Amino acid sequence: MKKVLVTGAAGSIGIQVIKYLLAEGKYEITALDLRNKNVIKRLKKYKKRINILYGDVNDQVLVDALVKDQDVIIHLASALPPLSNMKKGLATIIDYNGCENIIRAISYFNPKCHLFYASTTSMYKELENPTVKSKIVLDEHDYFEKAKYDTEMLIKEKLKRYTIYRIPLVLSNPLCEPFMYHVKKKDVVDYITKEDCAYAFVKGIKYSDELNKKIFNVCASESILYKDLLNKQVLSIGLTFKFVLSRLFLEKNYYSPVCKDKDDLENIINYRSCSINEYFRKLKLSSRKRKVSKFLAKIFIKDKS
Repeated sequence: MKKVLVTGAAGSIGIQVIKYLLAEGKYEITALDLRNKNVIKRLKKYKKRINILYGDVNDQVLVDALVKDQDVIIHLASALPPLSNMKKGLATIIDYNGCENIIRAISYFNPKCHLFYASTTSMYKELENPTVKSKIVLDEHDYFEKAKYDTEMLIKEKLKRYTIYRIPLVLSNPLCEPFMYHVKKKDVVDYITKEDCAYAFVKGIKYSDELNKKIFNVCASESILYKDLLNKQVLSIGLTFKFVLSRLFLEKNYYSPVCKDKDDLENIINYRSCSINEYFRKLKLSSRKRKVSKFLAKIFIKDKS
């Protein structure tokens, strides 16, 4: 039975990864995340079926002890924008330094361990139809993309077994999970549902030899105009305080460009199954009682059209 460590395990993708790993029934799972009320609540239902550890990927002693005993590490722990771009150094500490600890532990204690790393397609910025071979020109003020890119370079330099997934806009439930609201409405964007993104990591384990030392853009087959996505989402869950604040005050500086090579990973592991229509159906089910908010959303959308 392979042993799998999932960092950032209580996040929207992390929880789905745990669900799929359990469904496979052939992995010993260890979940690592920071200790707080939300994390404890989200992981509580799995405590009898997996190993749950509360801690920081920057804790070198903890990371060394964990990595020694793993066959696969799915590294999802990250400081997401916009917060990571508001505070200089935050992405470096969490994304780069945290992964550096894992890389060091793998190199010293467990070089056969395979690292799956969650990177981002936002580093392509405004490139037209980029691929994993596109030249990356970093924005010095985008600390998130710089930390991700620098981490990728470190992984490629130090490890013998790794796969890097560059992830676009992730469709999660904005009522209880983070969502990237700071995108320009006119942008046509690539996206991925949290379910398909998680399944790409889990399915990737089976194909780790074929995926070794490669980078993939992990996207849905179709792209969408962000304005349309936003309108459908708001109509599905209703108007929220976070949505209003984000659209009014956050700089629209998150990019999720349409990738030319988005089908490369799908052609190898066949991970796509959750459509965008299914995503909106689930949103509606999760917000059935939000009648007033949905009524306000209709007025808001009509006013903006």
